[in-house]
Amino acid sequence: MASSNPQDVCNVVVTGGSGFIGRAVVAKFRERGARVTVIDREPSPYPDDEGVVHVQGDLKDAAVRERAIKPGVDGIIHLAAITSVLKSVEMPAETYAENVAITHELLELARINEVPRFILASTNAVVGDVGTATINPDLPLAPLTPYGATKAACEMLMSGYAGAYGVTTTALRFTNVYGPGMSHKDSFIPRLMRAALAGEGVKVYGDGQQKRDLVFLDDIVSGITGAWDTQYVGRAILGGGRSVSVLDMIDGVRAVTGAELPVEHVPAPGGEMPAVIVDISGSADTIGYTPSYDLKSGLAATWEYFQKAAATG
Repeated sequence: MASSNPQDVCNVVVTGGSGFIGRAVVAKFRERGARVTVIDREPSPYPDDEGVVHVQGDLKDAAVRERAIKPGVDGIIHLAAITSVLKSVEMPAETYAENVAITHELLELARINEVPRFILASTNAVVGDVGTATINPDLPLAPLTPYGATKAACEMLMSGYAGAYGVTTTALRFTNVYGPGMSHKDSFIPRLMRAALAGEGVKVYGDGQQKRDLVFLDDIVSGITGAWDTQYVGRAILGGGRSVSVLDMIDGVRAVTGAELPVEHVPAPGGEMPAVIVDISGSADTIGYTPSYDLKSGLAATWEYFQKAAATG
């Protein structure tokens, strides 16, 4: 039977555990003494860790899911998903299958096998474009893309499984996550880091005054462990708590790298949100979440990683 003590971690399943956020989550739970089962399409990045069981395969395959989620599992941390907004617009049916249908199958396995906890990586895209208003967890769901809609659907499924079957479900709405381990990513911070390494410039949509909330990887991990330990049922926002403009991001990277990073302003594509401003105060009350990294310290740690990655090839 799975443990009922929040911090008595015996066996946690992490979907997408070979990815950018997943590797950091697995490392933290191993540090806490957990036995971790990873489900991922990619080969194991943990070949020498006997405390990590790696199930390589596609979550759409029932046999893959059932190899990992069995009686005695203490909780599931579901990170695997199609997370690209553009890809979701191009492939709405596949996005539904990857995000909603798989989440439902995992929740079913949690119910059948009496797995007490289920934590989902969600997004503030579930509330759509609110202009320059502040996003809080109580805003109505109004997604504008298949990506946001699938995550909203997952949140509703989780609420249903919490209400009907007593599964402790927590939806964590991430803002823009950055940090070590993201050299393969195509979001704005890694593009800036690669440009700094190469001595190149960057393209900026519009005037660059659009605001975004950036959250450092370690803070995301602390939010996940907080949700695990508190067993909070509901939703919480994980962000840095301070929105900055795109031009501010560039200045921040210039400061930590010493690179010039010349800017070319280009027309913004349709649907570019003017701001992402979040209220994370409630997350302190619900899951004990308080971010530790400001933008300067987070960018410095990320730059150190990019330099080491470039040096080692």
